[in-house]
Amino acid sequence: MRTGGDGIFRWRRSAGLWQTLLLAGILFSFSAFPAKAQLFSDRPPPVPPAAVPDPGSAVSLAPPSGPAAGPSPSLPPALTQPSIATVPPAAPPGGAPSQAVLALSARYGKDLPPINGGLVWRIFADRPDETGTFKMIREDRSATPNLVLPPGNYVVHVALGLVSAVRAVTLKAETDREAFVLPAGGLRIEGRVGTSKIPQNQISFSIYKGSQFEGGDRASLVPNVAAGDVVLLAEGTYYIISNYGDGNSVVRSDIRVQAGKLTDVVVTHRAAVITLKLVSDRGGEALANTAWSVITPGGDVIKESTGAFPKVVLSEGEYRAIAKNEGKVYERPFNVVNGVDGEVEVVAR
Repeated sequence: MRTGGDGIFRWRRSAGLWQTLLLAGILFSFSAFPAKAQLFSDRPPPVPPAAVPDPGSAVSLAPPSGPAAGPSPSLPPALTQPSIATVPPAAPPGGAPSQAVLALSARYGKDLPPINGGLVWRIFADRPDETGTFKMIREDRSATPNLVLPPGNYVVHVALGLVSAVRAVTLKAETDREAFVLPAGGLRIEGRVGTSKIPQNQISFSIYKGSQFEGGDRASLVPNVAAGDVVLLAEGTYYIISNYGDGNSVVRSDIRVQAGKLTDVVVTHRAAVITLKLVSDRGGEALANTAWSVITPGGDVIKESTGAFPKVVLSEGEYRAIAKNEGKVYERPFNVVNGVDGEVEVVAR
């Protein structure tokens, strides 16, 4: 079995029949578990025979903020890998070895640097126990672990962010070196209006596999990514949907993630923050308990809210503000200019 550049596993003709049957069983047994953030293609990759703990939210590799913050972060650096020592297995008096060494490592690609951080290794038994469960035998978060295990058959699962790989291995008396390829790259996104950075709590991003111009509906691969977080993805093409506020300021962008590299993306919105007020006279106090609707010239409702000072983020363009208070309806047309925040007063007359 080998891993292609697209992260899909392929079979070698020389692979043993038992390995084929084993990994086929792995795929079947995983169907009972919910799909989590490990998936990075349109169809699930091979997975371990038991539920792998959810890696959590996007992996953040950003440095601490403030004056002491260091240079721009990157993916785990391509440092010199520590050598993997050959550890002789212990031998009992009978001469038959009772332990073997599984030496693990991973790279971003065949000719790309080794991965020196962020890896999660999990070793599973290759057969279920009496309860039908595939037992997880070992977990390690080192870059190049040397795991001492009894000789036998195992399943190795490794994850880096949202990228993962799995392989069946057979340990004998000597050290078995297994090198994995995880074609992962980092993606970090921020939003701007003009030259101003949009605050983190006002913008969110969703990441989808493929291009926005491809047909068909797709679920988001990673929903609600915060600005500044680094998401580790399989090398390939993705598109981002950026939502600034909860109005109609939505931007779609195609991007390309490269293995071993951090891709910084700046999404530019053409919008502004508008505060609505219903007043008795111009410049007067806002009237409470006012129901608001913001509509386009064509009558499409963009935002509905209730309050004295509701705020709404709107794309540049023409709108009408409709205010309802004490059974009466008032309205006013207004324009939104890119980057110009302001107030729109509707006079109750």
